[in-house]
Amino acid sequence: MKKWIFALFSLVICSQALAVDTATMTDEQYDQWAQGVWNKLDRQTGTITLPNGVATLEVPDNFYYLSPKDAETVLVDVWGNPPSQTLGQGMLFPAGTTPFDDDSWGVTIDYEQDGYVSDSDAADIDYDDLLGSMKKDVADESAQREKNGYGAVALVGWAEKPYYDAVSHKLYWAKEMNFDHSDTNTLNFNIRVLGRKGVLVLNFIAGMDQKAEIDRNLDTVLAMANFDEGARYQDFNPEFDKVAAYGIGGLIAGTVLTKTGFFAAALLLAKKFGVFLLAGLAWLGKKMFGKKNATSE
Repeated sequence: MKKWIFALFSLVICSQALAVDTATMTDEQYDQWAQGVWNKLDRQTGTITLPNGVATLEVPDNFYYLSPKDAETVLVDVWGNPPSQTLGQGMLFPAGTTPFDDDSWGVTIDYEQDGYVSDSDAADIDYDDLLGSMKKDVADESAQREKNGYGAVALVGWAEKPYYDAVSHKLYWAKEMNFDHSDTNTLNFNIRVLGRKGVLVLNFIAGMDQKAEIDRNLDTVLAMANFDEGARYQDFNPEFDKVAAYGIGGLIAGTVLTKTGFFAAALLLAKKFGVFLLAGLAWLGKKMFGKKNATSE
């Protein structure tokens, strides 16, 4: 699992670990810094070939794509994540918003090349039973987090039960999470696009109160991400291609990732609640950029 996504998991408890110390800036200094960051972000639409070289995004005008480098700037400098060692595959944002808006949300993009994931178990999974197992795993992870001096985390339940589209080979589900006994729950809406040699990973990061908005944008995001010819799910060749050690159930539960020590990263992505503690940030996005000209160059 890519470490920049793991960094995102640490957001709530590590918001002070900014590469840029915005907390000590005056409003004027922050305005200037934020405007400079925004001006440097290369907001792209149209056909985007992802760095993995096997998948393409078709980004419509009502979204924009940020490269891995720009996504790192947002995640680390703007949203307050610890620096990472890898840059993933970039991020998506809805047009008319900036990462500085207090109600902003984004979609992280990654690629896991663990092999061809068989979907033969998709119709047989008891998702209620799976949820119970996942809650236990998260409770165990939470106990370890607290032991290490971090805040608690709980899997509240499904915000959207898993659904697998056997025609497009796309899987999605949503979890309602609670971080550190917060009054506000976090929405993790997960999309997995199955390919010949791995899985394209898209994760919405939002608040639970934004669920309706995410639902309205789900089909658009689902339609954006597709593997290129030769790397598609139907291009699998059993004589040559590796088969992943897990199926659809493992993708949802993150079972395989527990073996690599990144179980928490797969399940527990936090929205940037902690970053709102910084001076001026809750209103700066609207003040500086506004909904009308947020996507202007």
